[in-house]
Amino acid sequence: MKFSIERGALLKAVAQAQSVVERRNTIPILANVLIEAEGSDVQFRATDLDIEVVDRAPAQVERAGATTVSAVTLNEIVRKLPDGALVTLSDNAQSGRLTIEAGRSNFSLATLPREDFPVMASSEYSANFGAKAAVLRRLFDKSKFAISTEETRYYLNGVYMHVAERDGGQVLRCVATDGHRLARIDAELPPGAEAMPGVIVPRKTVGELRKLLDEDDMEIAVSVSETKVRFATPAITLTSKVIDGTFPDYTRVIPQGNTRRLEVDAADFAKAVDRVATVSSERSRAVKMSLDEDRLVLSVNAPDSGAAEEELAVAYGDERLEIGFNAKYLLEIASQVDRENAVFLFNSSGDPTLMREGNDETAVYVVMPMRV
Repeated sequence: MKFSIERGALLKAVAQAQSVVERRNTIPILANVLIEAEGSDVQFRATDLDIEVVDRAPAQVERAGATTVSAVTLNEIVRKLPDGALVTLSDNAQSGRLTIEAGRSNFSLATLPREDFPVMASSEYSANFGAKAAVLRRLFDKSKFAISTEETRYYLNGVYMHVAERDGGQVLRCVATDGHRLARIDAELPPGAEAMPGVIVPRKTVGELRKLLDEDDMEIAVSVSETKVRFATPAITLTSKVIDGTFPDYTRVIPQGNTRRLEVDAADFAKAVDRVATVSSERSRAVKMSLDEDRLVLSVNAPDSGAAEEELAVAYGDERLEIGFNAKYLLEIASQVDRENAVFLFNSSGDPTLMREGNDETAVYVVMPMRV
């Protein structure tokens, strides 16, 4: 195998591949990237047995072939090469080495045979549809902060993507929760997605997927089966197993009867919470919200380190209310708001609070209160 490729294109492909590779693994081949050169492009394939990413890049292929080499080492080498360099990679099956040449630099890396590299079995997908990158980015970006990190409740360690009913029609919905907060984000249902089975997309896959979604108008081909999900652009294909578990009935925790309405400037609110939380003890980080006629007082009282208080002018016309929240949860939810105003709907100091962006009901957040 021998081919030449521009350094920028090589770096993009190798960086995507090496981020999937598990740093600590007991199977040596899983630390490698499979490089396949044929025709006028080169494929870089990496897997951790749960996720597989295939990245294609144009190259001048002199000799077709394939080999595997350490993904992390290759990424480090390419990263340190000068911008705009033309990189030539050639492998020698006899010596089991891959040679990398760029200008006056020359590297020789140990390889492992391509036959040992595990390729994820292709599966029959029950639904195939296209969605704009901007739509998928919004669905996953706004929900992923609520993914649970608790390994025991593994079925909460991802984003539940499914078809749901809203206002008499169907929507594509992403939901994530860790039991303390919940995010539910809706988008128009793309044609072809009607028969999609509900799947839980793992946290690591959500992180890798984010790298495919930078260009707003890029059409992403999405394929879903009971066990796998695949996202593909013309250059990159990301295939992942889904979490084998049942996502809980999240509709039961979304409050319906919260009538006390607070409207506040989202950016001002987030900054004020951040300021008062500075004095709170790391462990609880509880912030008390005291609401009165068009007035909100945020306060923190940490006996061991101090106290803080800040007042905000808000739109609130219901009876007095005092309620406490974990500062981190409030900040994460407030940072999701793209519009100017955040709307909070309360019931009492012990009930879950609902939050949305202005009057937009396609993004709904729920946060559980704390005793303060």
